[in-house]
Amino acid sequence: MVDSEPKFFIPESIQGVNFDVTAQLRMVWEVIKAPLIVPLLNVAVYICLAMALMLFMERVYMGIVIILVKLFWKKPHQRYKFEPLQEDEELGNTNFPVVLVQIPMFNEREVYKVSIGAACNLSWPADRLVIQVLDDSTDPTIKQMVEMECQRWASKGINITYQIRETRGGYKAGALKEGLKRSYVKPCEYVAIFDADFRPEPDFLRRSIPFLVGNPDIALVQARWRFVNADECLLTRMQEMSLDYHFTVEQEVGSATHAFFGFNGTAGIWRIAAINEAGGWKDRTTVEDMDLAVRASLRGWKFLYLGDLQAKSELPSTLRAFRFQQHRWSCGPANLFRKMVMEIVRNKKVKFWKKVYVIYSFFFVRKIIAHMVTFFFFCVVIPLTILIPEVHVPIWGAVYIPSVITILNSVGTPRSIHLLFYWILFENVMSLHRTKATFIGLLEYGRANEWVVTEKLGDSVNSNNKNKSGDAAKKNNVTKAPKKTRSKFVERLNLLELGFAAFLFLCGCYDFVHGKHNYFIYLFLQTITFSIVGFGYVGTIV
Repeated sequence: MVDSEPKFFIPESIQGVNFDVTAQLRMVWEVIKAPLIVPLLNVAVYICLAMALMLFMERVYMGIVIILVKLFWKKPHQRYKFEPLQEDEELGNTNFPVVLVQIPMFNEREVYKVSIGAACNLSWPADRLVIQVLDDSTDPTIKQMVEMECQRWASKGINITYQIRETRGGYKAGALKEGLKRSYVKPCEYVAIFDADFRPEPDFLRRSIPFLVGNPDIALVQARWRFVNADECLLTRMQEMSLDYHFTVEQEVGSATHAFFGFNGTAGIWRIAAINEAGGWKDRTTVEDMDLAVRASLRGWKFLYLGDLQAKSELPSTLRAFRFQQHRWSCGPANLFRKMVMEIVRNKKVKFWKKVYVIYSFFFVRKIIAHMVTFFFFCVVIPLTILIPEVHVPIWGAVYIPSVITILNSVGTPRSIHLLFYWILFENVMSLHRTKATFIGLLEYGRANEWVVTEKLGDSVNSNNKNKSGDAAKKNNVTKAPKKTRSKFVERLNLLELGFAAFLFLCGCYDFVHGKHNYFIYLFLQTITFSIVGFGYVGTIV
């Protein structure tokens, strides 16, 4: 009878090997390395190099355009019709359009007075200004405080209305949409939107509304953000560098070349007719501002960015708040791209090159490729090539192109040029969080529609440089409940970042012992930065 037991065949090349764990792992690695790992890593290198070239060409293009804009482009008041609005002796204030100011809020204990006060102090005829405080707060104490502040200004003759909803349906988009439905809003032609931490200057409307009055094809005038707490800590300095580039270059280039850019959600004035024609506010993504801007642009409306029109605001000063904000800002655009790309392609009102700009430059390169290439190339692929020396990364891709991109990114904040190297390391760490959020948005999975309001500390932040002890006391008042030191430490931990810190440290050690390119210097510095973020201490570094 034939023996039916299964037979196992062991290759001659590995017979007699001592099958301890280390030997088995080494054997498996050698078997799959050449036919599988090396080709896959080579493909990954080629893909990352292609993405790096795309980002490089995008940055160079915007750099050239911004130079041309600064040197040769006409100023906004020369490109568009602009006539300052004046009071008429006979007609009085009737030549001033009625403007609605919307201030959406959610438990804004620290900043509600500042934003309401700034709106009420806008230099605009009182009978032509309607201020609407859209309070979605869930804390009854805060709701009462905000309502009392509105009543205080109303007693001074300001046309201000305190508006609440039964539910937070649609979050910010839902609040703005609900506010526009009110009967007292019907006479309003334009709506200025300010988040709760924004403080426009008194002449904000007088410098922006004339562009909308004199140019009926303009739907949006966007102002630049300035940050009252940029010097609070290293985290806020890093954010300032990124956002200054966004406003100095990206918004300016979009406005000058295609009259299109993403609405920043605040410090902007919309033509209400354009909002209605575009379909109104929608809450299908966490970037309702960008959603409205793209839809309005597809209907032929133009946007104008005014770099010299500025509104003060606050940057997130805690890592937790910053991570939530970056998740929303990375996930939302990717999710919107998924939902609108074919609508953009099929649109008949927009020129071909504008479609290319919106799909390729605005969405694909800036909102998707920029995050992915930063993370995969510099935090995954290059470290892996150290462990697998058979795969080569050309120096132009690993050093020269990233250096040029970094230098171009630094033009927005010259005062922080000495922080440029650490900014690179910090952006590489945050690219992990942004890439994860981008995939969530593209796949519309899990936290795709998660909305967490960015925590604001208001004047407790601004007093930091003046009185550290007083600031600490105010910040302590913001915390919801006392917790044990151990639980606070655990809450600060970001395990994914700590895992990558360990991975990069091992790669750095291997390169120090066996490598030829001295990547270990970068890898150890990147390990430190991943560790700082992983332990949640970046917001405490001054």
